[in-house]
Amino acid sequence: MSIHIIEGIAGCHFAREHNCTAIVVDALRASCTATMLFEAGAQSITLVPDVPTALAFKQNNPDSLIFGERKGLAPEGFDFGNSPRTVSAAKDRIIAFTTSNGTALMLEAWGAPEVLMATVTNASAVVQHIALYEHDIVLIPAGNVEDPSFSAQEDWVAASVIAMSAGLEIGEGAEEYEYWSARIELEGVDELFDSAPHSSNLRAVDLEADIAYCAQVNIGTAIPRATTLMDSGLVLEQV
Repeated sequence: MSIHIIEGIAGCHFAREHNCTAIVVDALRASCTATMLFEAGAQSITLVPDVPTALAFKQNNPDSLIFGERKGLAPEGFDFGNSPRTVSAAKDRIIAFTTSNGTALMLEAWGAPEVLMATVTNASAVVQHIALYEHDIVLIPAGNVEDPSFSAQEDWVAASVIAMSAGLEIGEGAEEYEYWSARIELEGVDELFDSAPHSSNLRAVDLEADIAYCAQVNIGTAIPRATTLMDSGLVLEQV
């Protein structure tokens, strides 16, 4: 079994075409928020593609909560933004969740044998889970769906942390993995998250506290897994 690390939509397509488990790594912040929603006791999470669909989900499920963001902030009508620090209300609730990048890539990866969300916060749990399989794994640093040239530093760092822990052969993305694993050893996860270009965007909207929170390694064991594609979106349940 090998691990491939392929950024963005290309990674989703590779996973589907080669029958690999797809693991979307949106480290700041969707993968962390989804993980912590389950840690807080959410019943399920439905990833919806856009804001109108999220609002319609709420109208059809009045007891649900909407989490998510556009340009870092919660859209009008949402209960919460995309912050893992604000998940306590999720206990025993169903959640609609939409983000700029992670949601789109999870939907794009649907059709792979298994589609998961992961980051440093649940890295060990994910490594234990994938150890059960014999087929290849694709770690998918999310990056920026609308701007593939935008640096996905924190996503590559998180994917590399998972790959380092797994200790498996690296296939596609080996050169990038060597680069990021060396920087992790030298600088540490916290510093690399803090210096990521995406972190500047979060600081600009007064969400700096989310950066340090999302850089915490192995604070949770929940693994969000896609189980069903509905008209409203992609349903996640906890592994």
